[in-house]
Amino acid sequence: MQITVWNLGWIVLTAAWLGPLPELATQSFAAHMTLHMAVVAVAAPLLAIAIAGKTWDPVIWFPRSFSPVPASVGELLIVWAWHAPGLHHWARHSMLGFVIEQGMFLAAGLWVWMSAFGGAVPRDRGRSAAGVIGLLLTSMHMTLLGALLVMSPRLLYMHHGHSEMLTPIMDQHLGGAVMLVVGGIAFLAGGLWLTKDLVSLDRYEMRTNVG
Repeated sequence: MQITVWNLGWIVLTAAWLGPLPELATQSFAAHMTLHMAVVAVAAPLLAIAIAGKTWDPVIWFPRSFSPVPASVGELLIVWAWHAPGLHHWARHSMLGFVIEQGMFLAAGLWVWMSAFGGAVPRDRGRSAAGVIGLLLTSMHMTLLGALLVMSPRLLYMHHGHSEMLTPIMDQHLGGAVMLVVGGIAFLAGGLWLTKDLVSLDRYEMRTNVG
């Protein structure tokens, strides 16, 4: 099962980086945001879940470096910084900027998801609880940034090229909606999954104590 998830993660990452999205992202904010979400909200969790519990899981070897809440804060700083107009424009119109941005997005995504799902199996209760908090915090800041982009009445980013179907402001609103829906749901789903594990563990311990 884990090898399938691992392969799927790399397929998503390869399609995102070697497919049409990088070229489209130079002109479309929505394409850029779709690429962003494919990396941090789809490929990163698949790769992290596939690695979790294996001998090469970095959380097992360096647990202090993979604390879920600090990882969530670090991911917030990276994502929001790269969506500041200056850095965002550099990433969209410079290959160097694009490579650095995408590398940092993948690293941040893996940091958050590994912090939440990684470590020894079965997962420690405290780490799972912290993972819930970290993923829910990430879901909140993704939702907030997406909502700001959707509701902004003015254009925040420079757009080159044009579309017969979307004006630049509509393109920006669509990109914000992609982050709002895909990013918010992905991290919220991860937090709920860990919550389910905690509830199941509590029920198991209650039955064991009763028995």
